[in-house]
Amino acid sequence: MLKIITPYLLFAGDSPYIKTGLGVKDWRPELCVAQMRYPGNEATFGLPDMSFEEAFAAGARTVLLGGAPPGGGLPESWVKDLQQALKVGFDIASGLHDKLNDNPVLKPLAEKLGRKLWDVRTVDRSFPMGQFEKRPGKRLLTVGTDCVVGKKYTALAIDKEFKSRGMASDFRATGQTGILIAGEGIPMDSVISDFVSSAAVLLSPEAAADHWDVIEGQGSLFHPAYAGVTMGLVHGSQPDAMVLCSDPTRTRIAAFELYPAPPLEECISRYTEAARLTNPDAEVVGVSLNTSSYSAEDAEALLKSTSDALGLPCVDPIRTGVAAIADHIQAVK
Repeated sequence: MLKIITPYLLFAGDSPYIKTGLGVKDWRPELCVAQMRYPGNEATFGLPDMSFEEAFAAGARTVLLGGAPPGGGLPESWVKDLQQALKVGFDIASGLHDKLNDNPVLKPLAEKLGRKLWDVRTVDRSFPMGQFEKRPGKRLLTVGTDCVVGKKYTALAIDKEFKSRGMASDFRATGQTGILIAGEGIPMDSVISDFVSSAAVLLSPEAAADHWDVIEGQGSLFHPAYAGVTMGLVHGSQPDAMVLCSDPTRTRIAAFELYPAPPLEECISRYTEAARLTNPDAEVVGVSLNTSSYSAEDAEALLKSTSDALGLPCVDPIRTGVAAIADHIQAVK
C-alpha cells in the first residue's frame, strides 16, 4: 500500500504527454492543488500554474510527475528542477520507467533532506506460481482493441457505478496512474513476464460470492508489442465478465501502421477464447467507445448502431456513463 503524502503539484515539464496527471486529476481532483509546466508547453491539467514555492504554500506536499517523455525516461532537464522541489520541502512521486531512487543526484539529496521518492512503477516482491483454480468472488476485466482506448476510465466508471448501486466492488489497478488513483495495485508492465498471470491472481484474490473486482486492463491482444501483458492479465484475472474498449476513429494499431485496427466482432471472439482457458464461463458483456471526437448526435448514433450490431450494451463512460453495462451485468451475472 502506498502512503504518499497528498495533495499533489502535477508536474508536466516540457512533455505534451500528460495521461498520468490527467487520470489523477479526473478521478481524484481533491488531491490536486496546482500544475507546473515549462514555458511553451500547452498541455494542461486545468489547474493553476504555480512555482514550487507557491504550490507548497498552497498546501501541496508531493510533486507528481504527471507528464511522460517518450520511452518513460527521466529527462536531465527535469532533474535540476526536481532538486529544487526537494529543497522546498516536497516529496516526489513518479510512474516513469527510470527510477527516482536510482538517480545519482536525487537519491542522495532526498536522503539528506529527509524526503521521500516514490517509484510507483516498481515491483518489490516475488509472485508464487498460481494454480488458477476458480476462486470465489466475481471479476470484471476491461480489455482493448489497442492501447490507450479507455480501459482505465471504463473500469473506474464501472466500479463507481457498482458502488452507487450498493454492490460490493473494488477497483484493481494495474498501471501507474491507476495505482496513484486507488492508492494500491500492481504495475503489471514491471512484473517478470513468467509471473504476470500469478500477479493477477494475487491482485484479485478470493472474495465473497457477490463481490466484484473491477480490474484495469493493459495493452491489447492485437498490439504486437504489448499483447503479452494482456494475455497474462486475462488468464490470471479469470474474468467472469469483460468489457471491450475501443477508439472508433483509429484505423491502425498505435505506432504500428502495418497493423490494421481489428473489427470489434473479432476482438470479442478472441478475448472470449483466451479467457476461457482459465474461466470457461468468461464472456464479453459490453463495449466502451471513446466518442470524444464525435458530435453528440453522431456519438449517439454510433453507440446505438454498435449495440444493435453486437447485441451488447455500448457506452461512452464519459459521455453516457456505464449504467447500461451495469444493468446487463446484473441481469446475466
